[in-house]
Amino acid sequence: MSSTPDSQRSDDQLVTHLSHWLTRQLGNDELRRMVEEIGTDELPPGGRDAVNELLVELSTAVPGERAQLEVLVRETVETLVYGD
Repeated sequence: MSSTPDSQRSDDQLVTHLSHWLTRQLGNDELRRMVEEIGTDELPPGGRDAVNELLVELSTAVPGERAQLEVLVRETVETLVYGD
């Protein structure tokens, strides 16, 4: 089984990118772009809602803003990993 990003499930890709944002390897705009590229079509309803809520917040966040987003990113990771 290949470990390239193209063969990864969308929830795994999203968790990876969210984790990189949490460790400050990605900025807000980079994270938003990557999440939009992956999309939410393959996610269950709860994961889809969490990611869409995060995208809304990322689209209105000022560059470098993290405090308000950090809680939402962590909640989104939990929803993607553990479900609703």
